[in-house]
Amino acid sequence: MININKVVKTLIMSDFFLQSGWGLIAPIFAIFITKQIQGGDIKIVGLIAATYWVTKSIVQPFIAKMFDKNHGEKDDFIFLICGMYVANLIPLGYMFSTQIWQIFVLEAIRGLALACVVPTWSGIFTRHVDKGREAFSWSLESTGIGFAAGFAGALGAFLANTFGFQIVFLMVSFFGIISSSLLFLIKKSIFKKDNFESIVPPFEKPF
Repeated sequence: MININKVVKTLIMSDFFLQSGWGLIAPIFAIFITKQIQGGDIKIVGLIAATYWVTKSIVQPFIAKMFDKNHGEKDDFIFLICGMYVANLIPLGYMFSTQIWQIFVLEAIRGLALACVVPTWSGIFTRHVDKGREAFSWSLESTGIGFAAGFAGALGAFLANTFGFQIVFLMVSFFGIISSSLLFLIKKSIFKKDNFESIVPPFEKPF
C-alpha cells in the first residue's frame, strides 16, 4: 500500500479483516443450517440468503441518498462504525440459535447493519482516494478482499470440520471486531465538509 493515504489504507485493512472473518463462514453456513438448526433444509438456506440480500438492498439506497444530501462525513462515520459492530456481533447469535426463525431475524438485522456500512464505507473511500491513483487504490481493495475470502474459505471449512461451528463463529466476530476497531484510526481524518466529487463508483461487496 505504498503511497496510499492513511484513510484509504485503513479502510482497505479494515475490509481485509472483515472479509477474512466472514469468509470463514462462506463454505459452511449451508451445512450449519441443515445440520444444526431445527427445520433447516436447502430451501430454507435459500430463503435465509434472500432475507439478508433483500433487506440490505431495500434499505441501502435510502441510507445512501440521505448521506449524499448531508454534506460532511461525521454522520457517515457514525453509521459505518455502528453498522460494523452490529454486523460483526451477529455470528455470536448463530452460536446460540436452535430455531430457524432466529436465523431469519439475525440475517434481517445483518442486512440492516450492512445497509449502513456499504454506502458509508464506499463514500468515505471514494472521497479520500488520491487523485491519479484511483484505479490502483480500488484494485488494492479488490485484491485484498479476494485473498481474504479465498484463504478464509479454506480455513473455515478446516476449522469447522476439526473443531466445530462454534469456534468458526467466534473467529468471525473476533476478526470483525478488529475490522471495526481499526476504523477509529481515521476518526480525526474525517472531513468536516464534503467538497469532493465521486471518483469511482463503488462495487458490491461479496458478503
